[in-house]
Amino acid sequence: MARNKRATPEINAGSMADIAFLLLIFFLVTTTMDVDKGLAVRLPPWSEEPQDESNDIKEKNIFVVLVNANNDLLVEDDYLSIDQLRSAAKDFIDNNGDGTCEVCRGLQLPSSSDNPKKAILSMQNDRGTNYSTYVTVRNELIAAYSELRQDLALRRFGIDYTDLSDESRKEINAFYPQIISEAEPVKIGG
Repeated sequence: MARNKRATPEINAGSMADIAFLLLIFFLVTTTMDVDKGLAVRLPPWSEEPQDESNDIKEKNIFVVLVNANNDLLVEDDYLSIDQLRSAAKDFIDNNGDGTCEVCRGLQLPSSSDNPKKAILSMQNDRGTNYSTYVTVRNELIAAYSELRQDLALRRFGIDYTDLSDESRKEINAFYPQIISEAEPVKIGG
């Protein structure tokens, strides 16, 4: 008995590589990638040299802002609302307690900051603080500096801070350097 030899049918796979490549390109082009969002913070430059430990900072030059897990603000041992924070920060920065700042218009309280170059805004939050509250508090502290710089630009040059030349902007920034310290978040209570 003779066997009938039949050829087994095959699928032509010659163009499979081309099809796979086109599908790969299609999915790469049409897929969206999630982008991490966050706050743009400029960190101080890294230095290999040890820092000078003799920089004694007076306690009166530190404006302490604490945010608890209930999103309440404790500013300089007083409860404040977020609406009052910017004004309190501006008063602290612009105090001119030692009388060395020629552009400051503060009350020169002896219990507040010596001058804007020595004023430090210190912010610490609880681990349970809402992220939106953290961002709002941080924005209010930055806005205090922005308003002081804007006011000085209008008094000194007669134009908005944003319209100043780079050189003039550096001059304004030298009077009001933005010094904000963010302490490590803590876990207080349950």
